[in-house]
Amino acid sequence: MSAADELAQRSTEAARFKLLADYVPAWIALYEAKTQACLFANRGYAEAFGLTEQSIVGLTFAQIIGAEAAALIQPSVDRVLAERRAVSYERELPEADGTPRWIEVHLIPQLGANGEPVASCVLINDITKFRLAERAVRESESRLDKFMQATVEGILFHKDGITTDVNPPCCELVGYTLQEMVGRHVLSFIAPDELPKVKEVMRLGRELRYETAVSHKDGTRIPVEFIVRTLERDGEKLRMTIVRDIRDRLESEARIQHLAHHDALTGLLNRAAFMERMALLLKRAERKGEMLALLFVDLDNFKRVNDSLGHLEGDQVLTTVSERLVGALRGSDLVGRFGGDEFVVLLSDLESRADIVVVLEALLSVVEVPVKADGRSLSVTPSIGVAVFPEHGRQAHELIQHADTAMYRAKARGRATYQFFEPALAETAYADLVLESELAQGLTRNEFELYLQPQVEANTGQLSGAEALLRWRHPERGLLSPDRFIFVAERHRLMLALGEWVLREAAQTARRWREEGLIQGHGPMRIAVNLSRMQFNLDGFADTVKRVLHEVGAQGQWLELELTERMLIEDIEHAPTTLAALRAQGLTVSVDDFGTGYTSLAHLTELPLDKLKIDQSFVARLPDDVGAQAITRAIVQMAVGLGLAVTAEGVRTAAQWQLLAGWGCQQFQGDLVGSPMPVAEFEAWVKAR
Repeated sequence: MSAADELAQRSTEAARFKLLADYVPAWIALYEAKTQACLFANRGYAEAFGLTEQSIVGLTFAQIIGAEAAALIQPSVDRVLAERRAVSYERELPEADGTPRWIEVHLIPQLGANGEPVASCVLINDITKFRLAERAVRESESRLDKFMQATVEGILFHKDGITTDVNPPCCELVGYTLQEMVGRHVLSFIAPDELPKVKEVMRLGRELRYETAVSHKDGTRIPVEFIVRTLERDGEKLRMTIVRDIRDRLESEARIQHLAHHDALTGLLNRAAFMERMALLLKRAERKGEMLALLFVDLDNFKRVNDSLGHLEGDQVLTTVSERLVGALRGSDLVGRFGGDEFVVLLSDLESRADIVVVLEALLSVVEVPVKADGRSLSVTPSIGVAVFPEHGRQAHELIQHADTAMYRAKARGRATYQFFEPALAETAYADLVLESELAQGLTRNEFELYLQPQVEANTGQLSGAEALLRWRHPERGLLSPDRFIFVAERHRLMLALGEWVLREAAQTARRWREEGLIQGHGPMRIAVNLSRMQFNLDGFADTVKRVLHEVGAQGQWLELELTERMLIEDIEHAPTTLAALRAQGLTVSVDDFGTGYTSLAHLTELPLDKLKIDQSFVARLPDDVGAQAITRAIVQMAVGLGLAVTAEGVRTAAQWQLLAGWGCQQFQGDLVGSPMPVAEFEAWVKAR
């Protein structure tokens, strides 16, 4: 081969080497051993230091990488030359913008024929992506470790079912230490009845969330939720299970479920749950031909307990009554609370009505036992209505309706008793329902009228007032007195609207009289209005009266309010306050039908009253009945002694007038004076006098 050919071949090989060196994913350079001048560098090496393959040749090691960097790696270069063996090291070489960068450097000696180093080859690999990946892994594992320590939920790792790691909350949950858990099979911590489910999840290798249970070291069964995932840790494929204690959640769900079906105060079945279970028992009884009995229990005058002692004490009474009801019944009987002071009981396994009566007597006796409330003993009595399946109905709503109707009959019979449903009661209930609807329509159609019965002074006969009496001009039944409809109005709270209507009409009439001068020359001419129990017991009744007077433009001095003895006694704790508020507005307060109730002398002295009205049942027996004389005279003398005015109702004869006037009675009312008459007729009567 000629010299020219040899030179050409070497040139071609050099070009190939350079091409190879430039495209190898590494930086390559060759330095002369003694001078440390660069003999060769591939493109990557030169560009890494801002140079070209041509400009880098001849520069020293220190000139290329900088004196400071050269000083740091000089010991490695010296080792290569002295020991004549390759040396490797890593170095962090940040980018100009501060981005982290790592390189792996290999220094390889080139030895001459005599074995002495003549040059050093530098081979550099960029390992930044590997170091960043390692950093990410380390940070991920660090975060996982911190999370495992910090989270309140248990975390467990296992490989092929053998526990490899557990965090403290998981150890605490099952009562084992880390050392006791690691190395054990995870199934050894599962509750025995849950093993098939957990084994199947492990076999399928599924990633899911499901509920199961673990066994505590002491044997306690703990309901938990597993969240299972598959991941790699330290190069191993592991199964991770998040173990979540769900005892509190299950208890909350159980409480919510209980509240959905039970009364919050008493713990008895609520209306919806009672009706649902009752329907099932009715179907069973229908199929087997059994007798059932539905009891509707209502506490008598319970409102007085709430009004006098407060709702907290009232709740305590209801709780006590519910406990007594449950205690007096069998486990097979249903007990529920429909709201307020209404309880329902469904009796099963009955042979005859005699079995029902035994239960009724027991319930009456246990409920009537005094209840401790606010440090005192209260007697609470029940009125119970009974409907029998299938005699009184086959559907739940039908039985409840009939038992409710019977309960109201029990109350009408004097309370603290029971009443079986009778078909006649259903007819009465239906008639009441129709009457209730007609009453409501009558109010909107203005079918009610005010009648007035005059009252006069006993000594002079001068007109001094009138009692307002309600009448209903029914479009089909004609003129109806209150005894034909008041009991329905009171039962269905229509009495409030009717009572306010009477009060408003009386106030408007009294105002008109004064505007028209009709009552000039007469006495104070108050119009007396009868109050119902429902009105007087209404919270803020005195404010209602004040509002009506203001709206009408009337004064309290023009009206008189009449209450019965029973109304005062039933609300004896609040009555004085209400009466005082009414009298403060100028209204006169009188006790109607006095002598038929239970007012004691002590109560009369405590109550702010103005007048007593002697019941006409006593007046009617005068003057011949000695007993009536004694009672009536005592009432008059007692009232006068207490500074109260006295009115006698039902005066029909002159003899009665003379006798009562002689005893000191100041005012008369009755047929002898004038019968009840419409307002227009009354006004004509007044003008005629």
